[in-house]
Amino acid sequence: MRSHRSSGTRSADTWQILPTQHPTAKPTHRSHSETISKFPEALIGPNDPLILPPESDSVDWEAELVVIVGRSVRRADRTTAEAAIAGYTIMNDVSLRDWQFRTREWLQGKTWDATTPLGPCLATPDELPADAEISCAIDDEVMRRSSIGGLLFDAIDLVSYVSTMMTLNPGDVIATGTAGGVGHARKPPRYLKDGQTVVTRVEGIGELVTPARRETKS
Repeated sequence: MRSHRSSGTRSADTWQILPTQHPTAKPTHRSHSETISKFPEALIGPNDPLILPPESDSVDWEAELVVIVGRSVRRADRTTAEAAIAGYTIMNDVSLRDWQFRTREWLQGKTWDATTPLGPCLATPDELPADAEISCAIDDEVMRRSSIGGLLFDAIDLVSYVSTMMTLNPGDVIATGTAGGVGHARKPPRYLKDGQTVVTRVEGIGELVTPARRETKS
């Protein structure tokens, strides 16, 4: 059964999967993940415009599968972690690379207001193919296409790992990290520009259609 959520809004009354905390897992080694947090103010709906801040000209895309937590867990083993997964959705972990790499701590490049599209719905675990395709396109140019089967850590591992550090509550979301295809890694690097449209898709869930709009500093 698919649980649809209202689109195009950041209100907690209509967008029920807004998190109280949002760990983003960035696999760096098979034995552990690097984790980064985003704050709810960073989130936008699946068709909302992405705000390009005037303070950065290095805004990049990261198409990611997201795990939605359905029950409170702490120090979950694999069985408990699997039972705690309500379903999945899509996120584009938009990153301001010039701010991200100012220091060794990435938070400052990851949680700017209105920069992280999330949605469009919750797909239950049985609806998501094990090898579901994930892709990201900029103005119809495909930048990344791969399978979620290639993730270094599966969703159960991530729920178990993150719950070791903190209590996970219903509505919390965990992004699973990105593979290749980001603009920063290209030669030369490519970043989002005003007027471009980002489309992020995961098979079995749907897509985010995100127009980029440059913010004018007041």
